[in-house]
Amino acid sequence: MLPSLFISHGSPMLALEPGASGPALAGLAAGLPRPKAIVVVSAHWESRELMLTSAARPETWHDFRGFPAALYAVQYPAPGAPDLARQIVEQLGQAGLIAHLDAHRPFDHGAWVPLSLMYPEADIPLLQLSLPSHRPPALHVQIGRALAGLRDQGVLLVGSGSITHNLGELDWQAGPEVIEPWARSFRDWIVQRLVDGDTAALQDYRQQAPFAVRNHPSDEHLLPLFFAMGAGQHFGIVHQGFTLGALGMDIYRFD
Repeated sequence: MLPSLFISHGSPMLALEPGASGPALAGLAAGLPRPKAIVVVSAHWESRELMLTSAARPETWHDFRGFPAALYAVQYPAPGAPDLARQIVEQLGQAGLIAHLDAHRPFDHGAWVPLSLMYPEADIPLLQLSLPSHRPPALHVQIGRALAGLRDQGVLLVGSGSITHNLGELDWQAGPEVIEPWARSFRDWIVQRLVDGDTAALQDYRQQAPFAVRNHPSDEHLLPLFFAMGAGQHFGIVHQGFTLGALGMDIYRFD
């Protein structure tokens, strides 16, 4: 059975400058059975309703500005999976979760950037499930649980966000050895609650975790963690680290 994953995808430049995350993601993929398909919940597809890509050949979307031309030349031409998309909509519906198909949505960088380091051939069918970011963490746990059975069918479930994400407080000159104490404190609190299986505290992280709002001025980059957590059970750490002083790059798995 495949695990579910939470991947901190960092800057879009990760695709060209993978740093320590590149070997971690490549090694993770090499150690897993080859997925029959991949479903990604990305922080960069926020929606009011639950949506799922259904195109046979979604495009690669460079949904960012101000980066080098080489990054805009990167393509991730993974095929879609329309039949699986319809199955997932039905499965969500059976759990009381209404989802709709989107035949036009391209792959955003929250999906293709980390997957370009895990499966660079882009030959595994890929779907993106949207993030109803106005809803509380409990809903995202519920979505993950509703789709957990896909892991038995060879489908890799991925939440792609960031364990910390305050772009306004990054130090663009900092090396990987520089870690802001407030960012480390938050990350360590999350990890301990994951180790303890304290779902209630995690869902109330904005009230209970140290420096929660400073690390996440808005929820969207942490909510994919709750999807991955709901889809799996036994927590494990694949990789830990920070870039730019306060941007967490942790990768977790739930078996």
